[in-house]
Amino acid sequence: MNTTDLFNVANVFVLPFWALMILLPNWNVTRKVMESYLPFVVLAAGYLYLFVTSITPENAAALSNPQLADIAKFFSNETAAATGWIHFLVMDLFVGRWIYWQGQKTGIWTIHSIALCLFAGPLGVLSHIFTYWITKAFSQGAEGVTGEEKVGV
Repeated sequence: MNTTDLFNVANVFVLPFWALMILLPNWNVTRKVMESYLPFVVLAAGYLYLFVTSITPENAAALSNPQLADIAKFFSNETAAATGWIHFLVMDLFVGRWIYWQGQKTGIWTIHSIALCLFAGPLGVLSHIFTYWITKAFSQGAEGVTGEEKVGV
């Protein structure tokens, strides 16, 4: 499989996992699928293959003491860019899965954070942290209110 094919397959491979977490988060099949580490093993294997094939002695030296210009030069190579992209796919999906499980365990709404994580991983994490803080603040504020006051009676 060439670099372009591996890049394209990896992009499509992650989509069902994101779709399950965003569209069907409480479905038992989603929970079962998201318990598995297998998607990360598959993606990491593709990453490893590309990583090994993209490292040259010159690249290794540049990455050992990273400078922005060297990193830009490294990623100008298609194989290196595909390696970096699959790195994003693996890590964003892993973080998205963590956010998903946080929502399953705590009941905090996570769909917006998971969707953000799909497109911009760190923003999804930030969204989840803020959602957690806000939810916690409101739930602590409501603890001192009786049941009748909570429902507006």
